[in-house]
Amino acid sequence: MRTTVGIIGSGPAGLLLARLLHRAGIDSVVLESRERAHVERRQRAGILEQATVDALRAVGAAQRLDAEALVHDGIELRWNGRSHRVDFPSLTGGRRVWVYAQTEVVKDLIALRLEDGAPLFFGARAHTVEDADMDRPVVRYTHEGQERTLTCDYVVGCDGFHGVAREAVPAALRRTFERVYPYSWLGVLAEVPPSCDELIYAHSPRGFALHSMRTPHVSRLYLQVPNGTDPADWPDGRIWDELDARFAVGGAWRLRRGPITAKSVLPMRSSVTEPMRYGRLFLAGDAAHIVPPTGAKGLNLAAADVVVLARALAHRAETGSADRLDAYSDTCLRRVWRAEHFSYFMTTTLHTDPGRSDFETRLQISQLDRIASSPHAAAELAENYTGLPLPHA
Repeated sequence: MRTTVGIIGSGPAGLLLARLLHRAGIDSVVLESRERAHVERRQRAGILEQATVDALRAVGAAQRLDAEALVHDGIELRWNGRSHRVDFPSLTGGRRVWVYAQTEVVKDLIALRLEDGAPLFFGARAHTVEDADMDRPVVRYTHEGQERTLTCDYVVGCDGFHGVAREAVPAALRRTFERVYPYSWLGVLAEVPPSCDELIYAHSPRGFALHSMRTPHVSRLYLQVPNGTDPADWPDGRIWDELDARFAVGGAWRLRRGPITAKSVLPMRSSVTEPMRYGRLFLAGDAAHIVPPTGAKGLNLAAADVVVLARALAHRAETGSADRLDAYSDTCLRRVWRAEHFSYFMTTTLHTDPGRSDFETRLQISQLDRIASSPHAAAELAENYTGLPLPHA
């Protein structure tokens, strides 16, 4: 098979890129190792930045989002029994965020891809990317029990940290920067209406807690736990009691309890692989970078990568110039490292490190006090949380 752009992975990065290219008149083939049913039920976070929503709207992929997503104009911080709301629009010139699960974004983009009749192969496991530094790179994959090849002008790896695309960049040319955090999140889904209108981030001597939501009827909650925690060690009653303790604040606020339908433990780490390009192979999303979920940046960074790449590929098709493709890695990495820093800041400010000193705890409290008292500090948080503007190059 032959195509202009071979895309490995049908997560939000791969599917949004395919949609952007389709709208620009550039053909592509998407290879996904899993079956469609699996892809459409994978549970992931779902905080969308303004720029991500703008990109989905621009390609006609936001009809359900605009009808069903929860629009949030701020977040609430809690620490030392007090709370402070950070108002996004007033601090950012009108930007906000949307709560819309990544699963739903993927469903919407798959539906559009199939409606367009463009190639999207489920159960197509890529094995290698060959000749990435040549004019015609090749993806070798298995589909329906047959070994196949996809010859491309360009290959884009949207297949995650452990995917074949990242491994296709020679080890001698690839450098990965990484930080593993000494704690994890215990995440639960609960069949109960959220106890808040916007997300609550809580710093507590007992550890971090986050109150989020999936819908007006389903709550998503997280507790900081030690690495290696077994969810079975946390019965429902213990989870609710611990959430109550960590969210405790003065006033009449109460945490609503309900049936917990899912539990999982999420390790926390930061990772960036440089460069994000090798020859005619480009890395996007988790194939190039991973952030802890505290800053709500993972899906949004992936979307930003492919918007930049789609513009560069369209520019190449229209003008014959490869200057934007040549700049892709540097352009994206500037934004990636800013998001990595913000995610690191949110994580280390709000979590209780098991090896922390009292001095470090007081620094965390001082930072939270400053956000509550300084419009400049609050604006810095709000600007990063709602997402920096996408680069034009």
